Amino acid sequence: MKYIVIIPARYESSRFPGKPLAKIGGEEMIVRVCRQVEKAGVEAAVATDDERILECVEKAGFRAVMTSPSHRSGTERVEEAYRLLGSDADVVINVQGDEPFIRPEQIEKLVAIFEKNNDARLATLAMHFDATKGFDALFDPNLVKIVFSNEMDAMYFSRSIIPYVRKTDWKNWLKETDFYTHIGIYGYKAKTLSEIVRLPESTLEKAESLEQLRWLQNGYGIKVGLTEFSTIGIDTEADLRAAEDMLTNG
Repeated sequence: MKYIVIIPARYESSRFPGKPLAKIGGEEMIVRVCRQVEKAGVEAAVATDDERILECVEKAGFRAVMTSPSHRSGTERVEEAYRLLGSDADVVINVQGDEPFIRPEQIEKLVAIFEKNNDARLATLAMHFDATKGFDALFDPNLVKIVFSNEMDAMYFSRSIIPYVRKTDWKNWLKETDFYTHIGIYGYKAKTLSEIVRLPESTLEKAESLEQLRWLQNGYGIKVGLTEFSTIGIDTEADLRAAEDMLTNG
């Protein structure tokens, strides 16, 4: 199968306008994402709605394409970019433009899922939650939790803690069972991508504000791969400062 990574990056952001051009370690965030993706050896392109981002990416030697500013989600932007690029890739991988610490191993993990499962239509990654981080970290609604079947098919994603451990004091939950958190990188069969962007918002998606629930609720199975690497998304200027500190101090 043939693969392409498309990196959606829009300029406007309510919490951090212009963040794809914010610098980390002296380099624009979107360029750093491109460099990390390049290490996986898969064809890639940035999908943006802003000329400044496009010029920045192309100046750094990477490919970019202009897309509509009206998209509701990164998935829609990725789908338009796939069409505009005239790509013949069988699988499209979505790496967010605010993930400057994405690992090539994570992209390779998604590729392996599709290589192993010919009937897979969608795939994503999960990570075992480190119990030493404590219950407060697990409770954070910004940390999306996931449960999946023995066959590694996603059963549900939630901002709440899942599973609920019955008949056990919550302080002991981390000792009683394993919890997994979602890593927001996706792979789609090209045909599936064209289908899911046409689905209306679902009730579960509205409740949790999680787009992947729209796909599950409409009967699209999502294969799950496990990764040992976490990602650090940059949503605010505080996140950017923390990322700078991590680069400097390790």
